[in-house]
Amino acid sequence: MGKHYDNAAIPDVLRRDFDVYDRLSELGIDLGTFEENVTSLADQNIAHMVFHESGLVYLSGSSGGTYPMNDDEDRIAHGFQGAQDAADHQISRLHWGLSAGGEGDLNDVLYTVKALGMVVTPGGGTTSAGPPVTNGFSFRWQSVFGGGKSSYAVGGVDPGGFAGVHARSAMGGFDGRFSIEPEIVVAIPASLAMEIIGNRGWVFPLPPAMLEKIKAGRG
Repeated sequence: MGKHYDNAAIPDVLRRDFDVYDRLSELGIDLGTFEENVTSLADQNIAHMVFHESGLVYLSGSSGGTYPMNDDEDRIAHGFQGAQDAADHQISRLHWGLSAGGEGDLNDVLYTVKALGMVVTPGGGTTSAGPPVTNGFSFRWQSVFGGGKSSYAVGGVDPGGFAGVHARSAMGGFDGRFSIEPEIVVAIPASLAMEIIGNRGWVFPLPPAMLEKIKAGRG
């Protein structure tokens, strides 16, 4: 596990005993490269994530899927896959947010906290697609960090634990040219959050001066 994770106040029986990156490889989640993902905040409309000194990390939403949702099984399956793709994108983004300056990585994530799934549907009570579509997002985080709905669970129990399970709201009635935009809050050790903030600031992508500092440190 990560150096910060090892010092966390988590009961031994609930600690992960696997390398998150092994699961990423098995699940086919591509993290991309430093050059592609560690970029400048200059001229950006919003941040991809914000680190709080308490250890909470707030990730902006990312969209998935291309069609609006209804109760048709094929359409739900399309939205579920889109939600999973959005999770893959955010997990990759979180990796670079945690590791850009060498402070930590995904093995330092304590657990997921709260997710929100905003699903594109007609509204007016015409569909109940919100929760089943958002499951694609929630279940993917469980597959990576542990949970009863993960790809590794047997009988509703993941031998790797439950760190991917989170509180959640999943609602339809949103508009857009996509199927879902989910977002999530995760918890990391406060010691890691403080190290990140002290080294390069609380926001990702990086402020230009911090990006140059991090690049220079890589040689």
